[in-house]
Amino acid sequence: MMGSIVRGMAAGVAGTVVMTAFQKFVEMPLTGRETSYAPADFAERILPIHPTTQQGRDQLNWVIHFALGTMWGSAYGVAAHTGLHGAKATAVVFPVVYTGDVVLNAALGLYKPGTWTAKEWAVDVVDKFVQAAATGVLYDHVFQPTKAPQA
Repeated sequence: MMGSIVRGMAAGVAGTVVMTAFQKFVEMPLTGRETSYAPADFAERILPIHPTTQQGRDQLNWVIHFALGTMWGSAYGVAAHTGLHGAKATAVVFPVVYTGDVVLNAALGLYKPGTWTAKEWAVDVVDKFVQAAATGVLYDHVFQPTKAPQA
């Protein structure tokens, strides 16, 4: 189990790189959305960390962005350990983790999903689905241990 989780964490980091590239080069140019500081807002709400400079806030945002992606990856690792892979694993992991993300951030007063427009919902769901799907593909094709050939 631990090996699956660790591989999931690595895949989560890589999946977060894919999501970040998708946001920067596809989604943000199409939508005109500015950089989100939701990861930094989350950290500042739950941790005794409060950067005093923009550079510090930017750094905190990146660290938490990747930490959260790592946690999403660990969930994929758990699913893979139970035998789920590919689209089936993503179909199980994504709604569970995404719902938890929205509920937790709403409970902390950081998200107000009842006020989101259809565009805001679409951006949030698509960006995070890209991360989840990329994590799954990377886990299954890069981070999955090589299986010994059958004799």
